[in-house]
Amino acid sequence: MEVKRVQDPLVANMKKPATCVWVNEPLIVGAGPSGLATAACLKERGVRSLILERTNCIGSLWEHKTYDRLRLHLPKQFCELPHMPFPKDFPTYPTKQQFLAYLYLYTKRFDLRPVFNQTVTSAEFDQSSQCWRVKSMGHKGEETEYLSRWLIVATGENAEELVPQFEGMSDFGGQILHTSSYKSGEIFCGKRVLVIGCGNSGMEVSLDLCNFNACPSLAVRDSVHVLPQEMLGRSTFGMSMWLLKWLPISLVDWFLLLMSYFILGDTTSYGLNRPKVGPLQLKSMSGKTPVLDVGALAKIKSGHIKVFRGIKRIRRHAVEFVDGKSETFDAIILATGYRSNVPSWLKEGDMFSEEDGFPKKPFPNGWKGKNGLYSVGFTKRGLLGASLDARSISQDIG
Repeated sequence: MEVKRVQDPLVANMKKPATCVWVNEPLIVGAGPSGLATAACLKERGVRSLILERTNCIGSLWEHKTYDRLRLHLPKQFCELPHMPFPKDFPTYPTKQQFLAYLYLYTKRFDLRPVFNQTVTSAEFDQSSQCWRVKSMGHKGEETEYLSRWLIVATGENAEELVPQFEGMSDFGGQILHTSSYKSGEIFCGKRVLVIGCGNSGMEVSLDLCNFNACPSLAVRDSVHVLPQEMLGRSTFGMSMWLLKWLPISLVDWFLLLMSYFILGDTTSYGLNRPKVGPLQLKSMSGKTPVLDVGALAKIKSGHIKVFRGIKRIRRHAVEFVDGKSETFDAIILATGYRSNVPSWLKEGDMFSEEDGFPKKPFPNGWKGKNGLYSVGFTKRGLLGASLDARSISQDIG
C-alpha cells in the first residue's frame, strides 16, 4: 500500500503531534467479517485497501465477546464470506472456534493486513481536498489522521453493548453482567440467575446455565417467534429461502408457523407470546430475528427454565416483575444485544441515522452514500447481507 506520511500543519502545535497518512486506496473501518469480506472483494478486482481495527485481532466480537458454546445458528453455506467456502470437514453449524479459524484462513488467503489498535475517533469529508479525514487513536494515545478518497464503514450492528437501566439496578447485591462478558455457566453452578432478554443469545445462555446445574429464569418483555432450527430434515432458514422463490412471504410465514406448532407446540402456553406479524415479515419490517431453538424450549417445558414477564424494578436480592410477581436471584445476565456506534465518530448527516446508527435507506440500497462513503454489515441480515454489501461496494469502486 502506498502511503505518504507528513506532519499536518493543523496539529503542529499539539503536545503529541498527529501523523498524517495519505492513503491511495479505500479505507475500511473494522476488521470483522464485514470488513474482511469487503477487502477481499476489492482485492479480487485489483484494488488494495487499508483496514483499521480498534482491537488487537480480527473478528474481535467473536474472539472476545461470545460464550464458549456458541455455534452459527444458520448452516455454514449461508455464512461463508465471498470467494472462499468453509472447509468441507466443518460441521453444518460451525463452532465459535471453527468460525474464528475460518476468518484467519480467509485473512491469510487474501493477504489482508489490518492495522490493529487503531480506534477511529472521527471521520469527516473535507470539501477542499475531496477526501475523508479519518482520525484514530493508538493504544498508547498517539494520534494519526488518514486521508482517503473512499471510506467504508464496517464497524457493524454490534459495536457497543446495549445496557438498559432498571429502577433499583444499582442496589442489586449480586453480579450483573452483559452476555458479552459471559463465557459459560460453570461459575453459576447452583445459583439462581435471571437472564434478561429472549433472543437467540438469551435462550442459549439459559440453556447453557441449565447444563451447568444453575437455576435460570428468563425475563421476556416482548413477544417473540420461536422456530425449530430444522424442519423436515432441512434448516428452517434454508427452507424459508427456497420457499420464498416460489411463494409470497405471507404464505411462507403461514407454513413456518404451522410447522412450528406441530414440532414445538403452542409456545404461548409457556409464556412466549408470538407477534401478530409472521416471522419473515417481522424480520423484513423491523430486523427482529426469530429465535431458532437449539434446546432451550424443552427446558422451559420441563420447568428447568422459568419464564417471567418484563421487569418493574430490581431490589437488593430480588426482582419485581410487571405482573406483580417477585423472585430472588443471585445474578443477572443482560442478553439485551448491541448497537451501532457510527454516530459517535462519523460526522455525516445524510447516509446514517443519528438515532440508531444504521443507514437510512432500507436493504438492499443502504450500502452506498455520497462522496465515496459506503457501509457494509448493517443489513440486519447477518453474514449473508454483509457479503452482498461487500460485492456491491467492490464492484462500484473497482
